[in-house]
Amino acid sequence: MASLETPLFSLKNISKYFTRVVANNNISFDIRRGEVLALLGENGAGKSTIMKILYGLYQMDEGEILKDGNPIQIDSPKDAIKNGIAMIQQHFSLVSAHTVTENIILGSKRGRIDLRTASREVGEMADKYHFDLDPNALIRDLDVGVQQKVEILKTMFQEAQLLIMDEPTAVLTPQESENLMIFVRQFAAAGHSVIFITHKLKEVMSVADRIIVMRDGEVHGDLLCQETNESELSRLMIGRDLIAPHKPEAVKQMDDKNGLVVRHLSSKEKETVSLSDINFTIKPGEILGVAGVSGNGQEELCEVLIGARAHTTGQVILNYEDLTDLSLRERIAKGIGYVPVNRYRDAFVMSMSLAENMFLKSTYDPVWQRHGFINFSQLNRQTDASILEYNIKAPGADAVTGSLSGGNQQKMLLAREVRLAKSLLILNQPTRGLDLGAINNVHTTILKAREENKCILLISTELSEIFMLSDRIAVMYKGRIVGIYEPKELNTERIGLLMAGFDDHQDEEVAL
Repeated sequence: MASLETPLFSLKNISKYFTRVVANNNISFDIRRGEVLALLGENGAGKSTIMKILYGLYQMDEGEILKDGNPIQIDSPKDAIKNGIAMIQQHFSLVSAHTVTENIILGSKRGRIDLRTASREVGEMADKYHFDLDPNALIRDLDVGVQQKVEILKTMFQEAQLLIMDEPTAVLTPQESENLMIFVRQFAAAGHSVIFITHKLKEVMSVADRIIVMRDGEVHGDLLCQETNESELSRLMIGRDLIAPHKPEAVKQMDDKNGLVVRHLSSKEKETVSLSDINFTIKPGEILGVAGVSGNGQEELCEVLIGARAHTTGQVILNYEDLTDLSLRERIAKGIGYVPVNRYRDAFVMSMSLAENMFLKSTYDPVWQRHGFINFSQLNRQTDASILEYNIKAPGADAVTGSLSGGNQQKMLLAREVRLAKSLLILNQPTRGLDLGAINNVHTTILKAREENKCILLISTELSEIFMLSDRIAVMYKGRIVGIYEPKELNTERIGLLMAGFDDHQDEEVAL
């Protein structure tokens, strides 16, 4: 029988190698009962690898895992679950066509299942944790915040002792995030343990008891939350002090029609309305931030603006010119750059070189041509210049894009799109999944584009990013803009309510 002083789990001298890459090097730390342990680190620091080892998705090359002081073998998630370990990954693993109950019991029950009894058990468990859930609701009909509750209850049904949560607030409103923090504290107070993986330092400081900081595959800090601060944590994560970019005051534009003007824009595919009566303007040298929970029409808005999705009504005017009926290629030629939320699907061909991806959207541009052939020397010079300017870690223009880290791919994408964005730069979640250093670089790039008098549409679920960069803030809910505000008019609570559909100015028109 293990004593209360014995850690629930211990990781001892764990190493993991991928060919020549050392993902984890001699990692050791304990996970104690009743503790919320935050795991911090830049992309590529090794935190995801060590958690996948603990959950059985990867096998370690060296080291051991102990439970209650005794060595255990975890070769698969099934072994992890048997040992009381559950993991909620950033992308939910729910079956959308099944009910809440069916998803929760999936893999936990065998043979003939009494769904009525199982539904009652799920309802009782939801009540215990103060989750407002209908056990018989279909997953596809639930908001993302409710779906996360289903994921949590699934781990509770498995009687988890240790809950690993990977970026759990990425798609939640501030109110939903606070409710999640309450659950995390309650779960730990009941004697269980939580590993909380996030890049949001404010969340770490609000919920963690202890913090493990990783860098370059090693542990660089094991600190009590009450004995550290955000500055020390960021310094341990990136190995240097981080200087936030300066945002100068916006220059007042006298011409109300110059820049981007969007009037009564709507989009409908089959029977689904994705955008409804969207109205806003963006002046040159202005950043309009769009806040909202993912899936409320933000991606559809971007695709309509760039010409990749059809509109049903409305106008898109850029610098006095009506772009509404122009093709995607024609809009690129008019000076529109677009950083999509999914660079793997919509921005790059990962098997191509950096140079090839650099001219992927502008192959028709004369700058790349010489006597009807591709001017590779010019293309390589431009790519190498971008690598240098954006501090991209790549050996050169011929490097395969897929070989770069996510942060360096994002820098390359920004380099291309900022060059294309002579007039308008559209950014959809430009820092999602990036670490502090990469985020700082992206913010610097956005503010530089603002200084160059470009119109900037910034879509983000990170409210700190929206407040820090935006000159005005629009809030989207279910394909509509529920209001456009000056940043000083909003706080976290109010914007959270607007993101959840509580419109406190329903009778006011959104002014152009």
